Amino acid sequence: MIAAELFWLVRVRNWTFADAALRLLPGALMMVALRLALVEAPWPLIALTLAASFPVHLADLRRRGGPHII
Repeated sequence: MIAAELFWLVRVRNWTFADAALRLLPGALMMVALRLALVEAPWPLIALTLAASFPVHLADLRRRGGPHII
């Protein structure tokens, strides 16, 4: 579903791939973390996916808002 939204944002809305990917990737990583938690995966793997979403989120904010946000 996220791949379809990425395609729609790039092709229909004419976003750059980087803008669309940075907007969607933090949520995708959090969904992976939720899935891992639901299947009782080891906690370091869950923490790693959650921690990976944060810098991507910051990169998205920086890209959209410029230097005054971060």
